[in-house]
Amino acid sequence: MAEKKLYLLDAFALIYRSYFAFIKNPRINSNGLNTSAVFGFVNTVLDVINKQKPTHIAVAFDMREPTMRHIEFPEYKANREAMPEDIQLAIPYIQEILRGFNIEQLGVSGFEADDVIGTLAKRAKKEGFVTYMMTPDKDYAQLVEEDIYMYRPGRFGNAAETLGVEEVKKKFDIEHPDQVIDLLGMMGDASDNIPGIPGVGEKTAVKFLKAYGSMEGLYENLDDLKGAMKAKVADNKELAFLSKKLVTIDLNVPLDCDLDNFILKDANKEILEPLFNELEFKTLGRKVFGGGSDSPVAENKPTPASDAAPELFQTDLFAAEENDSPYKTYSEGDKNYRLVESDQDWTELLSELEAAKEFCFD
Repeated sequence: MAEKKLYLLDAFALIYRSYFAFIKNPRINSNGLNTSAVFGFVNTVLDVINKQKPTHIAVAFDMREPTMRHIEFPEYKANREAMPEDIQLAIPYIQEILRGFNIEQLGVSGFEADDVIGTLAKRAKKEGFVTYMMTPDKDYAQLVEEDIYMYRPGRFGNAAETLGVEEVKKKFDIEHPDQVIDLLGMMGDASDNIPGIPGVGEKTAVKFLKAYGSMEGLYENLDDLKGAMKAKVADNKELAFLSKKLVTIDLNVPLDCDLDNFILKDANKEILEPLFNELEFKTLGRKVFGGGSDSPVAENKPTPASDAAPELFQTDLFAAEENDSPYKTYSEGDKNYRLVESDQDWTELLSELEAAKEFCFD
């Protein structure tokens, strides 16, 4: 019997990654629409389908409604900036493209995408699936066990990374993946505005876990600690356990869905073709439909990026097709050499660099 291979994608983690990968060189179509997030995300999906050969696939979205984490700790993720308008505009396109690929989209009010993915991953294991949770988010490492893996997209030329039990243990220097919850609870998580125990960083948290095994074990052995550290840990017990609760992925999301709905299906050309035309994804159209669409795709090239379909997990996201790059080579660019010969020259150069919007140092 063929292996049932399920890929669960964390939508917003991958959308943001795609958008910011092009932040200095955004893809803009002839109508002025920033298509960076859509382009990067669609390439991500295609890369998984073509290279990893899943039998089943689904994408989970965070919902607008607050979760229990927000209710219990209003500061949860409060440090994050508002969603960029370009991403807001990209979401309907991404959701419609997923519909065109016949890929199931999931979201449950009151829960985050990682809760949905965690719940499904554990259910899938019981039903004989091998599951890959596709996300760059380290929180997911707590879910890893036999037949449940993290699949972390590569960046800037680095290959994608698959994390099983042994890889998680090595990466975090812990004894088993469950301890990721205690580790993040102790040290906090600045990206989610989770406080942790004041004064406890990653090295100290790892030390505590090696000695006591868990957050509970640490507080059962407070007398082992000395001085200021003992006071910090003792005085912040409530905050510590709140932090642990906040980083714990909920595995009991009420999901009314059948995993058979996630079977990978053929793309719907009638849906995708007009979308790719509007977005001016000429190369993507050829990649999906094999040799081009029946109707002409707009020839206006996105500015300034090309319509290359980069191998997101093997090469830089900024890569473009050969002979279609927006960048000048060193030999083509204008050069203005100056020799710094004195303290005055050096001072003037520093002043210019400080005033510059951007510069490159080689």
